[in-house]
Amino acid sequence: MNYADFGLGTWHPKGGMYEVILAMEQLAKEQGVTINTNSPVSEILVDNKNQAIGIEVNNEKLFFDIILSGADYHHSETLLPQKNRQYSEAYWEKKTFAPSSLIFYVGFDKKLKNIEHHNLFFDTDFEKHAHEIYEDAQWPEDPLFYANFTSVTDSSTAPDGCENGFFLIPLAPGLEDTPELREKYFNIIMKRFEERTQQNVTNHIIFKESFCVNDFKSEYNSYKGNAYGMANTLLQTAFLRPNLKSKKVKNLYFTGQLTVPGPGVPPSLISGKLAADLIKKYS
Repeated sequence: MNYADFGLGTWHPKGGMYEVILAMEQLAKEQGVTINTNSPVSEILVDNKNQAIGIEVNNEKLFFDIILSGADYHHSETLLPQKNRQYSEAYWEKKTFAPSSLIFYVGFDKKLKNIEHHNLFFDTDFEKHAHEIYEDAQWPEDPLFYANFTSVTDSSTAPDGCENGFFLIPLAPGLEDTPELREKYFNIIMKRFEERTQQNVTNHIIFKESFCVNDFKSEYNSYKGNAYGMANTLLQTAFLRPNLKSKKVKNLYFTGQLTVPGPGVPPSLISGKLAADLIKKYS
């Protein structure tokens, strides 16, 4: 396992990651892009020449010259007829996926002490937790976790005198996900957090939301609820990853963390550039 699989990083745009989304939206609109929301695609339309010709959205068929999907790769292929899919269910089942995550978004009504912007709580057995993710998929007995407080370095992300917290536990994808399990693990990590930072924080929580396996599935159609795509193993890198250009359907392309070059925000952006170059080359 490597830290990239845990979703760790040091990049924080002022105002939060959503500012990146807003900037990309502005740039896209300046380039003439039309953005449609609340528009789930139910089918990728393919003609009798095995050529992608459009999509079905909200029971309406829309026709285009090129189809490019940035959604979960496995999900995107399920929108095609079976004969037009490059990868079988067995293919996906055999792949090693990076973790899913149990994430808590927490607001505190005071400034916290003994914390940095990024905090790794690797005070338990790393190898055991890794085994519970990759080898024997189960909820971890004694989880490692990551805590992020953007308000330490960016005051715009929390009201005056408050703290904005983000707690992440890496999990095996595909695990059972219930409110009871989420609450159990929240209590586990809060107890450790209070002990390690020598302060009471649970009595100062004014906001709490969680996001886990079921949410990755429902919000992103993520395969088994994974958070970071395929693990960065030698046999799942470069040309050994799923193709940017479909081998079975003409004018159909893919982008995002499950294809080339891999997971993470910068690689996913690079993936879009690579897909665009292919589209220009073959169209």
